[in-house]
Amino acid sequence: MQSPTPWPASTLDCGAQAAQLCIRKVADAYTTLASNLGSGRHGVPGSTRRQKVQAHPIRFRSLGAQPFDDRCLSWIHDADTDTDTGGSVSIWTVDGRLKNLRFTGKPDQIALLRTSRRGETDLVLRRCRGTLTAFLIASVVVPEPLASTGAHLHSSDGWIGVDLGVENIAVTSDRPLARELLATDGAGAPDGAAGRGSVKDRRTRNREVRQKLQRKNTKSAKRLLRIRARKEARFAADVNHQISKRIVAEAERTGRGIAVEDLTGIRERVRLRKPQRATHASWTFAQLGVFLTYKAARAGVPIVRVDPAYTSQRCTACGHVDKRNRTSQAEFVCRDCGFTAEHADILGADNIALRAPATWAQSTAPSAA
Repeated sequence: MQSPTPWPASTLDCGAQAAQLCIRKVADAYTTLASNLGSGRHGVPGSTRRQKVQAHPIRFRSLGAQPFDDRCLSWIHDADTDTDTGGSVSIWTVDGRLKNLRFTGKPDQIALLRTSRRGETDLVLRRCRGTLTAFLIASVVVPEPLASTGAHLHSSDGWIGVDLGVENIAVTSDRPLARELLATDGAGAPDGAAGRGSVKDRRTRNREVRQKLQRKNTKSAKRLLRIRARKEARFAADVNHQISKRIVAEAERTGRGIAVEDLTGIRERVRLRKPQRATHASWTFAQLGVFLTYKAARAGVPIVRVDPAYTSQRCTACGHVDKRNRTSQAEFVCRDCGFTAEHADILGADNIALRAPATWAQSTAPSAA
């Protein structure tokens, strides 16, 4: 066994608590890698992709997020709670402790930070128009109201089914809300002054621009790619926030629950042609699910994840399942009874709502133990 390489002198000056945080960050990264390998996220054993991931050690970006606990970062709020616009922090660095560093935020955010902050704080550095800006992302614990219950949750009428897709990001079984989502971000969304167009079309344009810049492979092209990557991430988060906010608001107003598809691991399960892969994998549906979950929890709206199998092929009138029922992306005609849906994605949302009561009953049933 070879003797370990001595650490550089600069790392020996690191405080004990800061060293523990660094060790914990590395351990968490390898725990996540092992979990992803075990679940097959990087391919089956022996595949080229899996071997490549296993052969390379985990690397951390120089400007990557760094966690701090209360020993390394202290929050000092302003005494004036009426304005409540910020305060200062004292933070440990490799060059010593820096004190009286001002922070600011919206009044409601600062009030939440003052009363509900718990756990670690992440220091995140971002380049904004050439300037390096520091953001402190703090964890807060907000008491959540109990999810509403009732006899209406035992029928499909008590649920809003949400169908997720590539052409239309989200379509609901609630007709007015479904038409609103289709008109805002779906395939028929207006472009230009009346709206920002279809989300799918914008993703396609962004992908084409990325490919052109990647082919150039110049220094300026790489800089533009970094800028566009952040811009596209902000756009995706904005769309997901708007969609999830509308769905949760409608569920809260009408006293219904939300049923969404359980798409865990779908990228590994589904086989697609090469032209379809980029479109299928270029939207953060997991982020949309997270937004729906925490917004529903804060509003006291029950939410369940149902099995998505055959929801786009099943006729809600007679129950016949056939992939030929879906004649096109937006059209559904049952081969057995001739039932025609107003929109195929809305029919998929109806099937999700139909499965919600059984899934909800299983999730709320008392444990046998």
